[in-house]
Amino acid sequence: MAEPDAAAGQPKKSGFLMTIIGVVVLTLLGAGGGWAVGTIVAPNIKGAKEAELAKETEAKKKAEEGLARISTEENNVVQLEPITSNLAYPSENWVRLEVALLFNGPPDVKISEDIHQDILAYIRTVSLQQIEGPRGFQYLKDDLQERVDLRSKGRVSKVMFRTFVIE
Repeated sequence: MAEPDAAAGQPKKSGFLMTIIGVVVLTLLGAGGGWAVGTIVAPNIKGAKEAELAKETEAKKKAEEGLARISTEENNVVQLEPITSNLAYPSENWVRLEVALLFNGPPDVKISEDIHQDILAYIRTVSLQQIEGPRGFQYLKDDLQERVDLRSKGRVSKVMFRTFVIE
């Protein structure tokens, strides 16, 4: 009877040992695979992040330079602060408008501020139906140009729309 117990105990021991060896081998394979993927992929991710940061900083520099070139006394252009207001009807709709003014001579800050406030007051009286579509947008441009001409007494030759968003 001792022999059958010894024979029955031995396969259990070797099965347990084989399981431990299998777990160790799989752990080593997993660790090696993780290390290999990390060394191959991680530098590419770092390079991509660095390239993305470089592109962002370059885009910011270009944007700053672009705005600096637009609003200078040399070319007589003044960019007004963005105008954000709700429309007269429906009052839930908002409009954001960025405008630049082209002066005939040297820019005048006081006139620019007055024109900014005048445009803001006018936008608050406009309804969505009045500025809908290309024809409505053209009417808006014409109305703003007329108001700017009256306010500046001919010192501003052109009103340039930079952005126009209705929400």
